Amino acid sequence: MAKTKTANPNEMSFLDHLEELRWHLIRSVAAVVIIGSVAFLMKDFIFDTVLFGPKKMDFPTYRFFCTMATLFGIDSDFCGDEFPFTIQSRLMSGQFSAHIWTSIWAGFIVGFPYVLYEMWKFISPGLYEKERKNSRGFIVIASLLFFMGALFGYYVVAPLSISFLGSYQVSSEVTNEFDLASYVAAVRTSVIACGLIFELPIIVYFLTKVGLVTPEILKKYRKISLVVVLILAAVITPPDVTSQIVVAVPILILYQVSIFVSRRVLKNEAKKAAKTKKTGTDVSK
Repeated sequence: MAKTKTANPNEMSFLDHLEELRWHLIRSVAAVVIIGSVAFLMKDFIFDTVLFGPKKMDFPTYRFFCTMATLFGIDSDFCGDEFPFTIQSRLMSGQFSAHIWTSIWAGFIVGFPYVLYEMWKFISPGLYEKERKNSRGFIVIASLLFFMGALFGYYVVAPLSISFLGSYQVSSEVTNEFDLASYVAAVRTSVIACGLIFELPIIVYFLTKVGLVTPEILKKYRKISLVVVLILAAVITPPDVTSQIVVAVPILILYQVSIFVSRRVLKNEAKKAAKTKKTGTDVSK
């Protein structure tokens, strides 16, 4: 069935919108698959350098904590030679499966800006011209926030988790021999979860635009949000206080930034409403 084209996106039928969404999703998936295929061919770099990087004691994060501990005269496990655990694959298809899924997730992470671009192309026709102009930096800002969060997850959350859980023992009789899928999942979750969490200001921006969130609401529930942040930090980090604080601090900063963003959005909306009332025309168009 041929695709129905209309001059005005607002006049598209429900099926036309579904067809349009389908093509945006197809292009997004195609981009992820293409980038993932490249990552599949770069197996040694993806696994030995990137994924198994936080397993090695010469990882930048461990060197930093070791230097700080030495500076203050504190004994630290970060100054050791290696972690007391090994990684193994206990399934026939374990390594191949990990290779496939890791490549796909690598394609999603690297291709995130393009996926965001395709989603934006689907949403933007429903906005006024002025709103589209004011949101030109959306993809750049959202992508930067995502990559900042991904780097935070990779260089902070993942090493802290691996260091704590890899060294933790209930008894000297038990050795840590982690399954490959478990290790990869720990690193992947840290990276993607932090990447998405860092999108908080963007989410608040749109929620404020549709009237679901205001600065007053964010301030009113700040204490509750603090508890939620601490719970979230406990979920994505090992159960030690230091790691949870390290993760909670940037999230709280993002929450404060979100309050500023929400206030800015309402201020702009108020100016727009005042101008509309004064001129008698809709300045948002």
